[in-house]
Amino acid sequence: MFFTDILGNIMKFLYELVNNYGLAIIIFTLISKIILLPLSIMVQNNSIKMIKITPALNKIKIKYFGDKDQISEEEANLYKKEKYNPFISLFPLIIQIVILLGLVEVINHPLTYIVKVDSNDIDKYNLIVSKENNININSSSIELDVVNDIKNGNHLDKYNKIDRDTVKKIKDLDLNFLGFDLSWVASVEKGISYLVPIIAGLSALILCIGQNKMNVLQKEQSNYNKYGMLLLSVFLSLYLGMFVASGVALYWIISNLLAILQQYLLNIFINPKKYINYKELEETNKELNRLKNIDKAKGKRSIEQIRKEKQDYKKFFKIVNKHLVFYSESNGFYKYYKGTIEYILNNTNIVIHYITSDYNDNIFKMEKEYPNLKAYYIEEKKLITLMMKMDCDVLVMTMPDIDTYHIKRSYVRKDIEYIYIPHCMDSLNMTMRYKSCDHYDTVFVVGPSQEEEMVKTNELHKLKNRKIFKWGYTLLDDMINNYHEKKPSKVKTILISPSWQKDNIIDLCLDDILDKLKDKDFNIIVRPHPQHVRHMKDRIDSLKDKYKDNKNVLIQTDFSSNDTVFNADLMITDWSGIAYEYSFTTLKPVIFIDTPMKVMNPNYEEIDTIPSNIWLRNKIGKSIKLTEIKKIDKEVDTMLKDNLKYKDSIKKLRSEFVYNLGSSDIEGANYIIEEIQKKIKERRK
Repeated sequence: MFFTDILGNIMKFLYELVNNYGLAIIIFTLISKIILLPLSIMVQNNSIKMIKITPALNKIKIKYFGDKDQISEEEANLYKKEKYNPFISLFPLIIQIVILLGLVEVINHPLTYIVKVDSNDIDKYNLIVSKENNININSSSIELDVVNDIKNGNHLDKYNKIDRDTVKKIKDLDLNFLGFDLSWVASVEKGISYLVPIIAGLSALILCIGQNKMNVLQKEQSNYNKYGMLLLSVFLSLYLGMFVASGVALYWIISNLLAILQQYLLNIFINPKKYINYKELEETNKELNRLKNIDKAKGKRSIEQIRKEKQDYKKFFKIVNKHLVFYSESNGFYKYYKGTIEYILNNTNIVIHYITSDYNDNIFKMEKEYPNLKAYYIEEKKLITLMMKMDCDVLVMTMPDIDTYHIKRSYVRKDIEYIYIPHCMDSLNMTMRYKSCDHYDTVFVVGPSQEEEMVKTNELHKLKNRKIFKWGYTLLDDMINNYHEKKPSKVKTILISPSWQKDNIIDLCLDDILDKLKDKDFNIIVRPHPQHVRHMKDRIDSLKDKYKDNKNVLIQTDFSSNDTVFNADLMITDWSGIAYEYSFTTLKPVIFIDTPMKVMNPNYEEIDTIPSNIWLRNKIGKSIKLTEIKKIDKEVDTMLKDNLKYKDSIKKLRSEFVYNLGSSDIEGANYIIEEIQKKIKERRK
């Protein structure tokens, strides 16, 4: 092997130079560290870069806490922007393993690489030692056995017959170092040899302790990772020292000790403290850990939950010939399916299998009411395998990005029809990730605007087989049916409902808006997005404290009811999709603050369609620039006075913007029923 030959020549040169095998190994180890120094410098810089961007990574994890897909996407973008490569740190380890394996070969074969004996003669020597000492001729260390046999004066007559001069060279080969024979492998016969693995383990222990204190990356790891790696390294070093020649263990010991010195010097010449904002790092770590602790306390599952998930998982796969499956991320998603599911249950004998990741989903109470409804509780981890093994005719979901991230299409059945149902009325192209619906077979669309986006996306991405169904929005139908306009009152209610995105109303201008409105004769309700309450607790608490004595202002963090939304006389928002649900239900206008746009798909302009989020704003209300916030009170007064003039125009716009108004549940249900019937007919052919 070419690489091993190079190592062998280096070791031969060093041995002849110093005439001491142990010293030659030490010099070899030092040279390897010097050669690899540029790579070590690269790793040091890369590690510093990682810790430098960790506060930014923490902020991403805090902002999108719980949204693994979005976090992964944002992390990848940050790594690309900062030119950080997480795999660089593996290169020295890989190279060191390659060198170690090469050195094992060299040290196990001193006749081949140090004495340079002819290969035919080596075969003869090996045959002698194997026969005379009952040693396996295929042993990896048989050349060391030959060396020891000759040095002990055994069978010299047979060895000398081959080549007397070579035997003399082998006899002169000095493998001793500080009282140890570097050909030894730990054994009972040579009790002192057990010191070698112990010293190797100690060197690994010292290295791990030193790295945990000095290495910029390891310092920031959790104690679990630090001490887990420490135990693993010590164990591997002990194990290595027990089964390799002492010369290999010597290389490992010296390599570990030199690594400590190298890290110390790197920290002097490339000092991490010059590049890293440790104060910001500590603050973001603290906030992220706080969220993790809250989530852990909140998300710890009971024995009953774990048991139910196991039972439901088995129950789901025991049922064969499943025709229709719905998946819900949580209890709140049933509202998007409600009319469609209940129409199918009331008008057909189709069994609906409803998977939810919410243990407390109200769907379990409905099972008693509907015999054809089967509900299953499956959390996200188990959901991954369940979806891979999915077997049904039609699967309906509100979850975008199927087959893009961890939730995949079925590996079992390739003919399942995956139907995407939107949980928003605005642009699918701009407010969802790039290609988020591309792996669905059918996309239900709310109206002409979404349909145009999907048609043009089909053309751009060459999705010839993806169907687009003119659906509507069953949630809007339900809201309209359940909405009862309150009697006019003297005191008007203004609802401020920010979206959850960077640079939203709360981030940029909420205080300015409240300062202009708080002393007027309005009831002002600030209803933050649930993610604000979850991730910006301190900010929300400070708002509550600031306005606790103002009777006109309520900071609402209870989202159990939508009464405050639909009882408001006017809504103020930025880019929140709730504006369209509010306006199309109540026929009341909205004031939009022109904060930076909510754009989940940076490639949204690839298709020649203006997103409804942009053009619809001034159809159902009015947009106000951030620089005009000081006039917000006058705009509110004007909008409330002209409230009724919007009613007819919004009603007309609603009929144009939404398909099948009042009957979307029936239309959606009939489409699903027809698709199931097609699947059944295909199987009977």
